[in-house]
Amino acid sequence: MAISSAQCRGARGMLNWTRADLAEASGVSPRALADFEADNRHPIRSTLAAIQRALEDAGIEFTNGDQPGVRLRRIRSQKR
Repeated sequence: MAISSAQCRGARGMLNWTRADLAEASGVSPRALADFEADNRHPIRSTLAAIQRALEDAGIEFTNGDQPGVRLRRIRSQKR
């Protein structure tokens, strides 16, 4: 399942992460993240996977189906 830009924004919000935090955790540039979250471009599969993996490693769970969403499984004590 590929995550949506809304799921990415929501996940960052739940973690209280900035784009810079997610960029560091995922290895994806802040500019690419900004473009994705603004729906200005759709990243390639490997970039999306890196974003998703970083958020999941921090405790985010993505849901799919008729109403895709995001939830926090656990709270990490520190930012990456």
